[in-house]
Amino acid sequence: MRENESVILDFEKTIVEIEEKISHLQAISNDDMDMSEEIKKLQKTLKAHSANVYKHLSPWQKAQIARHPERPHCLDYIHALITDFVPLAGDRRFADDAAMVAGIGFFEGMPVVVIGQEKGNDLDSRIKYNFGMAKPEGYRKAQRLMDMAENFKLPIISLVDTAGAYPGVDAEARGQAEAIAASIEKCLQVKAPIVATVIGEGGSGGAIAIATADRVLMLEHAIYSVISPEGCASILWRSAEKTKDATEALRLTAQDLKSFGIIDEIVPEPLGGAHRNKEQAFDNLRMALRKQLNELVGQDYAKLKKARTEKFMKIGTKFIEQEQPVKKKK
Repeated sequence: MRENESVILDFEKTIVEIEEKISHLQAISNDDMDMSEEIKKLQKTLKAHSANVYKHLSPWQKAQIARHPERPHCLDYIHALITDFVPLAGDRRFADDAAMVAGIGFFEGMPVVVIGQEKGNDLDSRIKYNFGMAKPEGYRKAQRLMDMAENFKLPIISLVDTAGAYPGVDAEARGQAEAIAASIEKCLQVKAPIVATVIGEGGSGGAIAIATADRVLMLEHAIYSVISPEGCASILWRSAEKTKDATEALRLTAQDLKSFGIIDEIVPEPLGGAHRNKEQAFDNLRMALRKQLNELVGQDYAKLKKARTEKFMKIGTKFIEQEQPVKKKK
């Protein structure tokens, strides 16, 4: 098993077997029994096999990587990319929502507002952050921070990672749907540059509430959809056994969404996913954010807001053009 990793996905088993063979040969190799040639051959085999496996992942396999428990989450990216981060709490109406992280800090010396969903890394933290599922007060906190960004002329970075907004009775009683809709509206209306990145799982309105941005990025193995594969299978087929079919039908991969014009850029991940090399994942996102912010900061806010609205009003037209059957001439 790989160091510091407890979860092995089904399609990774052959990769792990080769890694274990290499580790075993390295352990027994010495002056009397030199295994360097065998190790080199296996390392070459491992590199080629790994590249082939991760190049041809199915949508369901990508969903498994996007949900990998060792994958870096919102706070991991904040700690890596944002200096002097100061978290801000509360929606000034009801309470604070730990699932929605929000605050101010510096990205490469540039003051920014950061909003994101945190899932947690172990049982205690997942309970604390409600598995990344925000309640109405979380979305109202996000709106408050967007207003702050507009007032102080700061760009907004949002980090999306949620299976969806919290569906509990208490959240519905406090206006969950209205809070999400108001957050989407705030994203469209705010006079500040917004760059959103789907770092893991982007689920339904809970994700788009903070992802209605000037630029929408996705990590290479992230997923982004109107509903979870499990929810889709339950509604359409009333069977959990159809989850893989639902994943195929939803077209939720970064590659599909880029082809439809729903996202603007795919951020490469290290071979095997962001959890295999977190530092490289952080660097890749840093470069992507730097590029997008350099293009957006300094633009006229009125024009920026207008272009953002037009961008989202056009979503779906490219998909329809690609998917509708070509009419045969009579």
